[in-house]
Amino acid sequence: MRLLLVVAAVLVFLAGFQLTVFPTRTAEWFSWTIDVPMTAVFLGAAYWSSAVLEVAGARSRTWSRARLTVWTVLVFTVLTLVVTLVHLDKFHLGAENPAGARAITWGWLAIYAGVPVAMVVGLVLQARAGGTRVVDVVRLPAGLRWLLVGLAALLLATGAALLLAPEWAADGWAWPLTPLTARAIGAWLVGLGWASAHARLVDDRESVRPVGLTGAAFVVLEAVALLRYGDVLDWSGWQAVAYVAGLAWIAVVSAWILALRGPRLPVA
Repeated sequence: MRLLLVVAAVLVFLAGFQLTVFPTRTAEWFSWTIDVPMTAVFLGAAYWSSAVLEVAGARSRTWSRARLTVWTVLVFTVLTLVVTLVHLDKFHLGAENPAGARAITWGWLAIYAGVPVAMVVGLVLQARAGGTRVVDVVRLPAGLRWLLVGLAALLLATGAALLLAPEWAADGWAWPLTPLTARAIGAWLVGLGWASAHARLVDDRESVRPVGLTGAAFVVLEAVALLRYGDVLDWSGWQAVAYVAGLAWIAVVSAWILALRGPRLPVA
């Protein structure tokens, strides 16, 4: 499972590199063409922040500390596979596309078809091997628990809307989206929402630190994305305000998680 998380981290880093460094060249160097650079850098930031989550999971001392990472990765990869199959005609598979883009696309399909299967196999093997039960948990502060619940509800609802009704939900997004990019973003939001909800259920300071690290990386990288291509947003509309407010919510939750310190006491 550690090896699988490290491999996944490398793969998402490479995907994030393509989107973040070359957001205007997705027709040549990505699996499908993204016409709005802000969408490309948003997705690139999401990929890079997920690499933080996977590395943190791989470095966890026990399975009980790593499973939050594993389940989040599984949820996201399954959703992205479904989105890929629904919009397969938009991907660079035809002979009219550059050879490099076709190779990247086949790699994309192999990854998103293979990683969920490998994750499920890993979960089965991990269950058979057993795990270390956490008996020395330190509960999260009540205020943080409520912030996690609210954040999970917001992310899951927004992500589900983008996945199920992309054209309708895109009207409430901060910049223009196609059905494919709306669903791609929706898969990320559901993954982040799942992580937030799981963190609330785990309710242990050490176990939720990967979520704090990932959230902090996500906010910083998305802020950089806004500095690069934020002119595409309509700053006079509520959508842009809502987007920034959502990032601020993630920032508060992440900072609070990372600020938690204290002795670990046994729980009866």
